[in-house]
Amino acid sequence: MSMRRENTHPSTDRTAEAELLRSASTLINRNVTVGGRRTSMRLEPAMWDALQQLCRREGKTLNELVTEIDRQRSESSLTAAIRVYLLRYFCAAATDEGHRLAGHGPLSHHFPV
Repeated sequence: MSMRRENTHPSTDRTAEAELLRSASTLINRNVTVGGRRTSMRLEPAMWDALQQLCRREGKTLNELVTEIDRQRSESSLTAAIRVYLLRYFCAAATDEGHRLAGHGPLSHHFPV
């Protein structure tokens, strides 16, 4: 009995490996209650962290904040509306005045992407 090894090209192996890495999601799925109904959302870990930080700052629960965002959104998905809300919230806080009021130094810090 002869065992033959499949002839694979190294670039094909790398392509398959890259495809597998792309398909592995970095999103985290969590359950929230939006307007009294339970639903699940998938967001990046940094977005979940930002939501928790915003909740602490504003004295709201996650469910309260997400319900508020849901009521304000127009035609986008809830997760897209949350990402935009977070971006706008932290951009407003990142103005020179917002930065000064928070007691931070000059606005010259760069954050990794």
